Amino acid sequence: MQIGIDSFVAAVPDTLTGENLSPADRLSHLLDEIECADRVKLDVFGIGEHHRADFLDSAPETILAAAAVRTARIRLTSAVTVLSANDPVRIFQQFATIDLLSHGRAEMIVGRGSFVEAFPLFGLDLADYDSLFASKLELLLKIRENTQVHWTGEHRAPLTGQAVYPRPYQRTLPIWLGVGGTPASFVRAGTLGLPLMVAIIGGEPRRFRPLIDLYREAGRRAGHPLNRLKVGIHALGYVADTDQQAADEFFPGYARSFTEIGKERGWPPITRRQFEALLEPEGALLVGDSRTVTDKIVSVSEALGGIERLSFQMSIASLPHAKRMHAIELLGAKVAPAVRDHSPKVSVAEG
Repeated sequence: MQIGIDSFVAAVPDTLTGENLSPADRLSHLLDEIECADRVKLDVFGIGEHHRADFLDSAPETILAAAAVRTARIRLTSAVTVLSANDPVRIFQQFATIDLLSHGRAEMIVGRGSFVEAFPLFGLDLADYDSLFASKLELLLKIRENTQVHWTGEHRAPLTGQAVYPRPYQRTLPIWLGVGGTPASFVRAGTLGLPLMVAIIGGEPRRFRPLIDLYREAGRRAGHPLNRLKVGIHALGYVADTDQQAADEFFPGYARSFTEIGKERGWPPITRRQFEALLEPEGALLVGDSRTVTDKIVSVSEALGGIERLSFQMSIASLPHAKRMHAIELLGAKVAPAVRDHSPKVSVAEG
C-alpha cells in the first residue's frame, strides 16, 4: 500500500501557537514538508484546489511544479483538480509539464470539488455541475490518448485535429477519479477503468464498502482487468508520539475548520465528544501514535476489500510547521513501513 499526504495549504493562524504566517512563509513551509516527505520515502504528496480566502492552493499545478524540482522520488498529484472549472487542454499541458520536470512522477486526481466558489468565479452555471464534469472528463481522457484530438461536446469549442503539447514523460499520465459518496460517481470510475480516490472524512469507513464494490463490479462489467481498478482513500489524520498528544493537538484546528464549514452547510458545532467517537477503531479519523494509526489503516483496508493508497490530510487542523514535519517523519519512519509489511507487494497501475 502507498502512504502519502494531501495538503489544502490552509492560510489561517496555527491553532496551537496562534501564529499567523504570511502566505509566502506558508508556501515555503509547504515545500519543506514535501521535501521531507520525499526524504522519508513516503509515496505521494497531493495538493488540493480551492478558491477561498482560507486556502492558498488555487494554483496547485504551480506548487507541484516547484515541488518537482526539489524532490527526487515522491509522486506528485492534485487532490483534487476541480475539472468542472478548468479547461482540459490546459490541465493536461500543465500536468504533462510537471511530469517532464519530475521525470515521470506526476499524476492528477480529478473531481467536482466539495466547494462551489469556482463556478461563479469562472463564469460557470452551477446548474451544469454534473454535465460540465462529464464533458470535460471525456475530453481530458481523449487528450491523454491522442496527440491530435478530435472531439465535440458541451461547454467548450470542438477540437478538429489540433495537437496538444507537451506530451508527458510517462507513456500514460495517471488520472484518478476523486469521489465523495455519490453512487453514480463510483460507477463512472469503474466503467471508465480509472483508479478511484475516495474522500472519507467522517462516520465509519466500512459504510463505503458497498460503493467500492459497486465500482469494482462496474469495472468488471466494462471489461477492465482487476489490476486497473485501484482504490485509494483520502482521510483526515495525524501522527504524534502518543495517542493523547495526537488527539489534543489535532482537535482544536479540526473543530474550528468543521465548525466554520458547518455554518455554511447547516451543521452544528463540532464537540470533543464527537471527535473522540471518530477516534474509535470504527471511526474515520486516523489520529494517534504510529501503532494506533498503523493498526487502523490495516483495519480500514480490510473493511474495504483492500486499498492501494492512503493519503493523510492534516492541514485541516492548522498545526504548526514543526508538528507537521514531525508527523511526516513518523509516517515515513514508522507507519509506512509497518503498513507495507501488511500489504501485498503491488504497484499502482496507470489510470
